[in-house]
Amino acid sequence: MSDEYDLIIVGAGPAGLAAAVTASRNALKTLLVDEQADPGGQIYRSIERALPENRSALGPDYFYGQKLLEDFRGSGADYLPETTVWNVDRELNIGLLTNGQAKQIRGKHILLSAGAMERPVPIPGWTLPGVMGAAAADILFKSSDMLPAGPVVLAGSGPLLLLVACRLIDNDVPLAAMVETSSARDYLRAIPYLPGAFRAYNYLLKGLSMRYKVLKARIPVFQGCRDLVVTGDEEADGLRFTCHGADQHVRASTVLLHEGVVPNLQFSRLAGCDHEWFASQRYWRPVIDKWGRTSLEGISVAGDASGIRGAKTAEAAGHLAGLDAACRMKHISDAERDRLAAPYLKAVTRERSIRPFLDHLFPPACQALVPPDDQTIVCRCEELTAGQIREAVALGALDPGQVKGYTRCGMGPCQGRMCGLTLSEIIASSASLPIESVGQLRVRAPLKPLTINQLADLEIFE
Repeated sequence: MSDEYDLIIVGAGPAGLAAAVTASRNALKTLLVDEQADPGGQIYRSIERALPENRSALGPDYFYGQKLLEDFRGSGADYLPETTVWNVDRELNIGLLTNGQAKQIRGKHILLSAGAMERPVPIPGWTLPGVMGAAAADILFKSSDMLPAGPVVLAGSGPLLLLVACRLIDNDVPLAAMVETSSARDYLRAIPYLPGAFRAYNYLLKGLSMRYKVLKARIPVFQGCRDLVVTGDEEADGLRFTCHGADQHVRASTVLLHEGVVPNLQFSRLAGCDHEWFASQRYWRPVIDKWGRTSLEGISVAGDASGIRGAKTAEAAGHLAGLDAACRMKHISDAERDRLAAPYLKAVTRERSIRPFLDHLFPPACQALVPPDDQTIVCRCEELTAGQIREAVALGALDPGQVKGYTRCGMGPCQGRMCGLTLSEIIASSASLPIESVGQLRVRAPLKPLTINQLADLEIFE
């Protein structure tokens, strides 16, 4: 590891890998750091170790990432896997924990490409054994060839729910049902955005083919579902819900929940970048330009960490950020950057054309945003319920920091990653405030736990 890098990239998903390739090709001294043991992020998780017998189930979209991984391995960029980033500041210092040693290094430019995280789905019973996120189940299959015990019920909304259903079908895992919270009203709201989506018609065809696979497998599908409750005492044994006014109960050994994914903002918020509220999907995202530049000089964001737009958009955005970093450091001219960027900008425009349609077709369910049952656990670290948060609001706590002081919500090891969005939504709903004015929990270093000894032995690279 060098004393100083031209570009330090946080996150080895499609955006980070593409940025590393482009930056290295333009003679930037580049470092890519990532928590996982292998590059690829979540979408291309463990692609270099994928089992041949899983090729059909994983599909061509997954193996599309092989070329990107090959390009990265040959790029010459430095790479630190299994490395935790615990601090990022506006002076472009980054705190790392690698092989048990805490380090602080500095870059001339920082690219944050930490990707997305699955939105929590706080419904009654969601903390029972046998309940997990659909994206988490997909990651286990990619990384460890593990499949959930059947029968399985999938519940929620979003394209990933269909993708996981198809992968389970391909692996002969019995599916008890698909319980979708998207309704006919959502389909009607999405229709005005359908013409624009035809620019990325391949995604529409893929969605239809996945629907057909579920139909052909004779999986019961319930749409427009509400009032979801995971049933069971010591562990999950099924899902109870209401569909078009009728009560339903599906028995299952595993319940997979999903209400979309949201940007991972821990690093951009810690650094102090400006963020904006994206109402369609109910999440915050960094304010960036077409190159990924944030409000802070020297810090850029690319990929799903800047807003959920998919792997191919993330890859193109990574190339754009790499070119812009090379331009800012005078390795290429503005004109050369613009010339090289043209195909990537075109790809971003094409790939993004599907997003307004999907964002309106698959909005997160109201129950997942603001749990109506006061007994539903919101903060898993501190075991705090929605009712306890509402009590704090009733006492006058009108922003996340105040509720945190009243209740300890967000003070656990995850530092609000799992409960922060729900906390803000509950405050806004309970106090009848716009969520933009409520804001978010404050993020502080260290983002991940460090021991006192590790911090005392901090190795600083000037």
